[in-house]
Amino acid sequence: MRAIVAESFSSYGGLRQVELPKPAPEKDKVLIRVKAAGVTPLDYTILSGGHPRAKAPLVLGNEGMGIIEEAGDTGMVVGSRVMFTGPYGVRESGTWQELLLVRPEHVAVIPETISDVLAASLPVAYLTAQITLALAGFAAGKTVLAPGIGGSVGNATYQLARAQGAGKVISTAGSAAKAEQARALGFLDVIDLTKEGLADGVRRITGGAGADVVIESIGGSLTGEALSAIGLGGALITLGYSAGRKTAIDVTDLIWKGSRMAGFSLFAQSPAAVADAWQKIIPLIVNGSVKPLVERVYPLSEASEALRHLIEHRPFGKIVLTA
Repeated sequence: MRAIVAESFSSYGGLRQVELPKPAPEKDKVLIRVKAAGVTPLDYTILSGGHPRAKAPLVLGNEGMGIIEEAGDTGMVVGSRVMFTGPYGVRESGTWQELLLVRPEHVAVIPETISDVLAASLPVAYLTAQITLALAGFAAGKTVLAPGIGGSVGNATYQLARAQGAGKVISTAGSAAKAEQARALGFLDVIDLTKEGLADGVRRITGGAGADVVIESIGGSLTGEALSAIGLGGALITLGYSAGRKTAIDVTDLIWKGSRMAGFSLFAQSPAAVADAWQKIIPLIVNGSVKPLVERVYPLSEASEALRHLIEHRPFGKIVLTA
């Protein structure tokens, strides 16, 4: 079977397409023929040597969808279309290959109305967004800040919060062109960071009240800026560091506002939390309240170029590989 392997963690040049043997069946796992796989910033973090638990050589890819070919003793049905994420592409073989063994608790059945490409784009961004909103105490009527409207987690958080009754949802764009694109797609209250600071923009939009919930997936200096935009009793969940691992915060944003700040890893979530999140996400997509965005689709053989496009061009929407 074909697979894209990171033979070394040396940026794009470390990727190779190779032929690997079909995985041997395991009773407690399902064998999935992967039809489409997502491309995420985590893939680049690993490929550039930035993840301590990943070891080369490694098949990359943290999310995907496909057809169950063998179900072992899992009770799942052969032939089912499913999507999934887990430690794949980090601590074990990932989704950038034609066949993969997956634990049943990582699998969700795909409704017929959701296409293969769209399904492959959902697991990481939408599970992350839904679970972090819950952890931050989101409820209808609250104001949510989700920086990075063109990014997968930022956009998913914006859409899920809006669809579930947020009083206001605020996001950011790193350029005037991306801010305009966001407005054209119906995303309101997007702060153009080339014209206005994040905290200033949030204060303007909220009349000085700040955000109740902040889901921050970018890192670097933006994390500290997002914390300064928080309102009284608010909560910030931080989960990404594509813009850098270090930030500076004003501790009075935590002390005087009675707010809280926490980190998040999707890998650490319980099967129950993941299942509950899917139960909320899938109906919103099926009924059209949430419309996930896929910017471009590449064949599996062009995985390196797909990842380069994601990291260097920062597209508006997801990048997906098809087998």
